[in-house]
Amino acid sequence: MTTVDTNKHSYELVQNWGRLPEDWTYGVVSAIATDSQNRVYVYQRKDPPVVVFDSDGNYLHSWGISAVNLPHGFCIVDDIVYMTDREDSVCLKYTLDGKPLMVLGERGVHSDTGCEVAGELVPRAAGPFNFPSELFPSPSGDLYVSDGYRNSCVHRFTKDGQLIQSWGVPGKGGPGEFHLPHSILIDEEGLVYVCDRENSRVQVFTPEGEFVNMWTDMNRPNDISQSTNGDFYIAESSFQGSTPGISVRDKQGKVQARWDSRSAHGLWVDNDDNVYLALTGDKTVDKYLRK
Repeated sequence: MTTVDTNKHSYELVQNWGRLPEDWTYGVVSAIATDSQNRVYVYQRKDPPVVVFDSDGNYLHSWGISAVNLPHGFCIVDDIVYMTDREDSVCLKYTLDGKPLMVLGERGVHSDTGCEVAGELVPRAAGPFNFPSELFPSPSGDLYVSDGYRNSCVHRFTKDGQLIQSWGVPGKGGPGEFHLPHSILIDEEGLVYVCDRENSRVQVFTPEGEFVNMWTDMNRPNDISQSTNGDFYIAESSFQGSTPGISVRDKQGKVQARWDSRSAHGLWVDNDDNVYLALTGDKTVDKYLRK
């Protein structure tokens, strides 16, 4: 078994994690998250879209058949599931056992950004939504969405789903300019962290969208998660020949540890600081078990 030793933690790598029922295989694994009991929820691009395991990788149950067109972002906060259906341009809120609680957006209705090819720099920003990437709640109850594949915005909603504000413009340089805001996270202070993937940076904002900081020492960040001690774990993808990997950063974005990994579209850190990777290309899950 492969061991990863960093200056903060050591891990054992468990590749192809999770024992699926007989004759099942993973589809494209887009994202992954754990609940308060460290049960693991795999968000995949096939039915059923949500597959649930215990922390040892034993299959428990699954849900969501025919509920999602193209799974993308997925997180669990206070044992509520928040996820995005990228192609249908909606954001969804569910219970842990798959009961729908809220839909943001109207299925199949896309805002006018002038973009037809997902991932390209959009001609103009617009309102919600055009291929959104992730939904994440804040401690205040407000909901934040990174709307990135055919838009260049972050949207803020009330807990009841009323739009408060949007910010961001397409661009490759200054604060508040985005080229594919791919993942979003809100910390305990309400600060908003946006993986601005094609600009190879994380931008940090106040809850009201005022720019705070920018982390640039990275390659194409796909996803960001926070451990119980407050460290940020980022899944970085390859760029101009670089190797994909995981970086661990403090509140200021300073790198605390870094190691190579398979290319991960989604990343999550559980309550015991184990790290899970959602692998789209390899169609599986890797687990870094903290020693």
